[in-house]
This record gives sequence, C-alpha cells and structure tokens, in this order.
Amino acid sequence: MFGPSLSAILLLLAALVAACNASNGDRTQFFHNCRQNCERTNCSADGLEIQEQAVKFYRQSVFDRLFQWSCADECQYGCMWRTVFAFFERGWPIPQFYGKWPFLRLMGMQEPASVLFSALNFAVHVRMLRKFRREVRPDSPCYMLAHIFGVTNLNGWIWSATFHTRDYPLTELLDYAFAYSIILCSLYVLVMRMLHRHSLFLRGVITLAFISYYINYFAYLSVGKFNYSFNMMVNIATGSVGALGWFVWCHFVRNRRPYFRRILRFYVLFAMAMCLELLDFPPILWTLDAHALWHLATVPLIPLYYEFMIEDCRTLRKEKAVAGGYSFYN
Repeated sequence: MFGPSLSAILLLLAALVAACNASNGDRTQFFHNCRQNCERTNCSADGLEIQEQAVKFYRQSVFDRLFQWSCADECQYGCMWRTVFAFFERGWPIPQFYGKWPFLRLMGMQEPASVLFSALNFAVHVRMLRKFRREVRPDSPCYMLAHIFGVTNLNGWIWSATFHTRDYPLTELLDYAFAYSIILCSLYVLVMRMLHRHSLFLRGVITLAFISYYINYFAYLSVGKFNYSFNMMVNIATGSVGALGWFVWCHFVRNRRPYFRRILRFYVLFAMAMCLELLDFPPILWTLDAHALWHLATVPLIPLYYEFMIEDCRTLRKEKAVAGGYSFYN
C-alpha cells in the first residue's frame, strides 16, 4: 500500500542531488560577455529602458510590457538562446540558466505551459467546490473543511501561475510558501477529520497550532537566502505524514466506508504523478517540461478528493442524524 508514496520520496531525494549537478549556462563566459555587451549597447544606465535604436529589434508586445520585461531582461533572454545554440552547435548538453531550462516566451509568460496547467488546476478546484456546495448541506460535519481545503488550493494555484508567468524573488517565495500551505492544509484536514467528534476547544487549539507553525515557517522562508533543499524536505515530510495518516484511516474503515477507495486512489496516483518531477529533460518544443507535466497530471486527480469529501460529509451527517434521534431528509 505504501510503495508508490515511499518510492516517490526516494526518487525526489535523488532528484535533489541531480539538480545540484545540472549544467549552468548562466555561469559560462559566453553568456556573461553576451549579456554585458547587450546591456551596454541597448539599455539605459539602470537597465530598465530599451534604447531608441533597439526598440524595433526587440518589438515588445503589450504582454511583454504588461509583465514588465525590462531591457536587462531582454538581454538575458536573448543571450540565453545564443548560449543554447552555441552549446547545441558543439554537441554539448542543453544547459540550464539560473536553475531552469530555457523556455520560449509566449504572451510575456516565461513558462506558458506551467501557467496554463496551473490555471486548469484552479478551474477544476472552483468547479468541484461548487459541486460540493450543491450536494452537501451546510450543517454537515466537516463542511467547512472542504472550503478551507478549496480556498487554500485556489490561493496556491494563483501564485503558481503568477510565478511561472514572471520569476521574481517575491513571486518565487509566494509560490513555494503557498504550495507548502496546500500540503500542510491536507494534513490539517486529515487531523480535523479524525477529531470532528471532539470538543471545539481541542480543535481550536490544534488549529491555532497549525496556523502558528505555518506563520513561523513562512517567516523562515522570507528571511535570508532561500533554502530549496530544506523546503523540499519539509514538503516531503509533511506530505508523507498526511498520506500515511490517510492510509492508516483507510485500513481501519475499509469495511464500514467503501468510499475510502477514493482518497486512497487520490494519494496513490498523486505519489505516482510526483515521479514526473524526476523526468528532468529540456522542454519539448521549448515549452513543455517535466514540471509542467506534473501540474497537468494533478488536474484529473482533484475530483477524487472532492468526491471523497462529498460522500464522507453525507455519511457523517446521516450518522449524526441517527445518533441525534431526528429524521434525515435530502
């Protein structure tokens, strides 16, 4: 039962090591000289404005200007491709730049495929949250948990799309921080689901503990140099605890709650989809890379989680109605 999840964790650890050994085109003298000459020739002193003689050459679209592609950014983008072609002509592996593969820019977006698939995830969460609200009565146990989960995911996918549109230190921080909020929220939903019959005071204390922990972690990520490997390890540890908790729950309720298969299927397929992150290859058509495929793979998994919550809330309400001695009507 635990095989796919544990395998994904081990493979992600291997990916961290591989990422450290990746080729860096931005460290080559060719790239450095190209960018330096470009900025000296075509840019204003602050690197923001394109000089008049270079305006026609760059021909920025309204989207480029909207997403604030400066002259220095244009030089970096152009020199990135010159470096890629130089590597290609010599038969060398395609290099990465600042930890990323080279992507073709589309409508001002740095990684258009990841932006599109992040938007698809957002849209599916909206659709499924609406379905949940239609099919589950507000007085059902754990009704608010679905909303907390949904809103947290919607926020996370907004910042994922924002970061893949334009990679700034701030958008990177918010993408990583809110991506972790989704994983932590999944663990929170598990804990609150297990304790839904306990006192409001206990659940309130645990909720404050989760919020305090996340605020402190967000503050940690915000201070100093961003620690990618540590953040990855925290994400893996938190996600593994949540997955293990659901697996244990599924084992104990498998005879009483046949819909347990939905949440089990969700986590098994999710762990398998994570393995796409290991297929670190240059983008297909300079657009579709493994990370974009990972975002695409999560889209069809979202309904599994919501279908589980819908059935679980319905079942819990029926049990509450029977225990409370009043009739239940749809």
